[in-house]
Amino acid sequence: MPHRRVATIVVAITITLAAAACSDATSSSTAPSPTAAALTDCPSAPAPPNPAGRPPAGAPAPQIVVPVDTSTSTLLKPGTAPQIQCGRTPVTTHADVTFATVPVAGGATKKLAMDIQVPQTAGTKPLVVYVPGGGFQRADKTGNLSLRTFAAEAGYVVASIQYRVQPDGATYVDSVSDIKAAVRYLRANAATYQINPASVGVWGDSAGGYLVAMTGVTNGDKTYDTGENLNQSSDVQSVVVKFGAADLSKLAADFDPGTQKAMAPLLAATAKYVNGPTSTATLADDPAAVARANPITYIKPTDPPFVIFHGNADTTISPSETLALHNALRAGGVDSTRYVVDGAAHGDVAFTGNPANSVQWTTQEVAGKLVDFLNQHLSR
Repeated sequence: MPHRRVATIVVAITITLAAAACSDATSSSTAPSPTAAALTDCPSAPAPPNPAGRPPAGAPAPQIVVPVDTSTSTLLKPGTAPQIQCGRTPVTTHADVTFATVPVAGGATKKLAMDIQVPQTAGTKPLVVYVPGGGFQRADKTGNLSLRTFAAEAGYVVASIQYRVQPDGATYVDSVSDIKAAVRYLRANAATYQINPASVGVWGDSAGGYLVAMTGVTNGDKTYDTGENLNQSSDVQSVVVKFGAADLSKLAADFDPGTQKAMAPLLAATAKYVNGPTSTATLADDPAAVARANPITYIKPTDPPFVIFHGNADTTISPSETLALHNALRAGGVDSTRYVVDGAAHGDVAFTGNPANSVQWTTQEVAGKLVDFLNQHLSR
């Protein structure tokens, strides 16, 4: 078992039946439970200096020029309220738990860690592995804390993970392998974290959404099972994709020419993520390589159920990306539901850099759909 450093933080949060609450605040494990009158708005983690969804400096305002197709999806119009709130059910967080040591560029190694949130309720609980976004350039496990805690307070162990990214010399195969290593580690340590090892879901935003889709459709494919705890299964029982890609060569297909031009550096980095760090090939040069990196390629009727979310104001990943994935899943006999969120941009403040463009994602309606899906497909 890899060495791990565990820091325990007890977080006070609330579960309600109509809409679960969430919190980023911490408290002593001996503190009395707050009353309903103590409910407050949930604080947000600060945005990073260069959010992944922010257009390059000087770039024209991006526009979606292809109509967003909702014909096989459900359009949600949540507005900006009511927002999820903080509450009173304690959650224990185990921070910086090392789950794998992996090779990276230059012959070095890198320790991958996760933050694990465990609600203080009796019995074992389903597990949700959260995979953060970051344009395949970074994987910050500390992001999206409010919504992760929202899921934890609803009765799920939530583990937010690091994974290798393109600057590490990684390809998508390495990143998917890291997610599967995290699942195996958590199954191997299920008793420590009160996990029901038979009930595991994955949830990812943006680049993480793409990676969890790949994780779900490669259940049973040992290509991605490398490293430790190989006596444990890496299969998952449900998949939550939020504004993730499918065909990496079409990330900007719905956008105006100026936006497509501004995204050229990201597409060049993504080509290395597909073809390898020393490759000079573009995404257009090798369609077979792009197809191998596309979750649609691997769809089979035994794949786990999916729920997919995308904002119709997303100018970072084309909304048609999740539409293509959703339609292919349904055509392949897989249970898939897709929600288009009216007015929503590319995720929370960690992506947009602007809370005003991300509040739809933290409404009780949209966040509640995520938990409803988990409740339906992950057993206690």
